[in-house]
Amino acid sequence: MVRCPKCGAEVDCDEDEVEEGEILSCLECEADLEVVQKRPVSVNVISDDDDDDDEEEADPAKPADDDADDDDDDDDEEDDDE
Repeated sequence: MVRCPKCGAEVDCDEDEVEEGEILSCLECEADLEVVQKRPVSVNVISDDDDDDDEEEADPAKPADDDADDDDDDDDEEDDDE
């Protein structure tokens, strides 16, 4: 029996025919799972970090990295005042 590491639900697969590197899907949480070991069958959740990064970059409400540079400019101005 293979269980989803994300939600613990049983994942439907034929343990005798599954191959390492095969991608399975959890029907409960819809996570994509990669088979990392055949005997016993072991799976890992495939990370969606790359997709999340793209969404964050496109989010105009999130401050950009340029804000950190603005703080440095403030420090420079304080040095000039001294």
